[in-house]
Amino acid sequence: MSEKPIEGNGKAFLVLLLPISFLIIFLVATWRILLAVIVLVIAFKLWQEYQWQQWTVRVNPIFHQLVRENQGRLTPMDLAIRGNFPGTTAKRYLDSKASEFGASIVNSEDAGQSYYFITASILGNILDSSEPVKELPAQPVTKTARSLLAPPTPQEKLETESPPQTTHEEAKRSLEKQLIFGSLIQSELAKRLNVYSSTVYKRRNDPEFPEWSRSKDPDNIAWSYSEKTKEFFPVEEEG
Repeated sequence: MSEKPIEGNGKAFLVLLLPISFLIIFLVATWRILLAVIVLVIAFKLWQEYQWQQWTVRVNPIFHQLVRENQGRLTPMDLAIRGNFPGTTAKRYLDSKASEFGASIVNSEDAGQSYYFITASILGNILDSSEPVKELPAQPVTKTARSLLAPPTPQEKLETESPPQTTHEEAKRSLEKQLIFGSLIQSELAKRLNVYSSTVYKRRNDPEFPEWSRSKDPDNIAWSYSEKTKEFFPVEEEG
């Protein structure tokens, strides 16, 4: 009775021993070939990574230019068209840049996948485009008591309704100081024209912006916007 279990265990051990023996013999006979294949695969992966790094160095200037032109918003199609390479490669590149700079990725039905890269200049334009809260003029404190039903005097009405305005002399002196560098930034021009900064931001690329700014300027000066420097320059009169 006890010989049958021993015989069965011996057969099971032989069944396991034979494949293990063949595997050991195969590894001993082919280990050099297997090692060479592994080394080749690793070398190929390293070469591909090196090629990718060299390619990204050439594409970086195109990427930086598109970020400036599109106010930080990019799609794989934009990069693929500008760089003349496949869309899958452009998407891989943008994914790596989004991970590097912490960009936001937004999926939309119309434009597909968009990448938003925020720079200091783009953030400044966003802040400039937001309308400031209009401050109400402070009410003058009167020392004498007056009936609530009594109408205000013309002098009191003038003081409460008209906010302080910049005089022509003050605006001229301020312009001379600001134009030391030959230009004004958006907030400075908005203050000079006595309008909101967002109004200048919305109109700056209009063809009629010089004439519109001339009508608002205290010295009747026309202004033009430079997309390259993000600044405003006086338009020189011809003749």
